[in-house]
Amino acid sequence: MKKIKILIILFIFLLNNNSSFSHVNHYDNLKYLEYELYLNNALIGSHKFHFNKKGELFYVVTDGHFKVNKLGINLMNYHTETEEIYQNGQLLKFTSNTTQNDKKKYVNLSFNKKENVIEIDGSSFKGKTGPSSIVGSWWNHSIINKKTQISAVSGRIIPQKVKFLGKKKININDKNFDALHFHVLSDDNKPDEKKKINLHVWYDKETLIWIKMSYNKLGRWEYRLKKQLFY
Repeated sequence: MKKIKILIILFIFLLNNNSSFSHVNHYDNLKYLEYELYLNNALIGSHKFHFNKKGELFYVVTDGHFKVNKLGINLMNYHTETEEIYQNGQLLKFTSNTTQNDKKKYVNLSFNKKENVIEIDGSSFKGKTGPSSIVGSWWNHSIINKKTQISAVSGRIIPQKVKFLGKKKININDKNFDALHFHVLSDDNKPDEKKKINLHVWYDKETLIWIKMSYNKLGRWEYRLKKQLFY
C-alpha cells in the first residue's frame, strides 16, 4: 500500500513538472476513441474522436451528438463537431461548431507565433490567452494540471481547480480499469450546484486514456469509454 501511494505521488509530481507539449505527444499512437453518453443510465448519444499524426502535425477530429426525449417530446437535440491541430505538441488551431436545439455556438482559435499567444474568436469570448492554454475536450489528461481551460463550445476561459481523489478500480462495458480519479470544479465563489464545471473524471493509470466522466445537471450524466484503437 505504501508503494502504491508513493507511485501516485510521483505520478502527480511528473504531471506538474512536464511541459504541456509532452502530454500531447503521449498520444502519438492513438487512433480512435468512442464514448457512449448516458442520462440517468439511459443511452442518449455518443462522442467519437479520430486521431492522426502527419509529420510534425497531430490532428484530433471529433463528432458528438445526443437527444433527450420525454413522453415523445424532444427536449434537447445537441450536435458538435471539432478539430484540433498541434505541431510538435503546441496547439496551432482549434475549431468547433455546436448546435443545441436552435442555438448555434462556435470557436475559432489559432496560435499567434509572433506574439506567442492563442487568439480566440468564440461565441462567448473574443480575446487572447497564453500559449500553454488547453481546450476542454478531456481526451488530453494534462487538462487536470491546468488552472484554466478554454470552453470547446463557446471559447470562454474558465478558471478551474482540480482535486486528486486517488486510484480506483472501475468497470466499464465489462472491462476493468485501474483508474486515476479527479474532481474538477470551476474556481469561483459560486455554490457547487451553480458552478460552470463540477464533474468527476477518470483516466486509465497505464495509458492515461480518458475512460469516464460524470456530473449532475437535471439528472446524472455519464461519458463511458466504448472503444479505443491504437496504431
